Amino acid sequence: MRIINYLNLEIPSKSRNESLARVVIAAFATQLDPTLEELNDVKTAVSEAVTNAIIHGYENNIAGVINIKAVLYEDAIMIEIEDKGSGIEDLEKAREPLFTSKPEQERSGMGFAIMENFMDKIEVITAPGVGTKVIMHKGFKQIDNKVE
Repeated sequence: MRIINYLNLEIPSKSRNESLARVVIAAFATQLDPTLEELNDVKTAVSEAVTNAIIHGYENNIAGVINIKAVLYEDAIMIEIEDKGSGIEDLEKAREPLFTSKPEQERSGMGFAIMENFMDKIEVITAPGVGTKVIMHKGFKQIDNKVE
């Protein structure tokens, strides 16, 4: 696959930056002329991944940094969201629908399930005390894109 464009974004782990990340990635993805449904899928998945980094990776510590990378291909986007926070102790358990390590914060435990539902593929690389990287892929059906 040929790379059309890419971006790197670094944001502090502030909850208000979740919407910034979502909007930036959505605006970036529009270069491929996705459908509204495809664009909403990407926005929702980015929102979940960034929220997980803020809430679970850094436990709302605004000193944390979230790195976001996105690559556009001719008919797809790849998005990486990485934190250097606490990492995930039991990834298999964390990926179970309704599991949450923060029930006192009324978390739904659906973050990974939502990402998996809205994206074509997700990969999670994590280590306790090192951090977590979520890599998501989404293909777009409209391929009469004329991106230069």
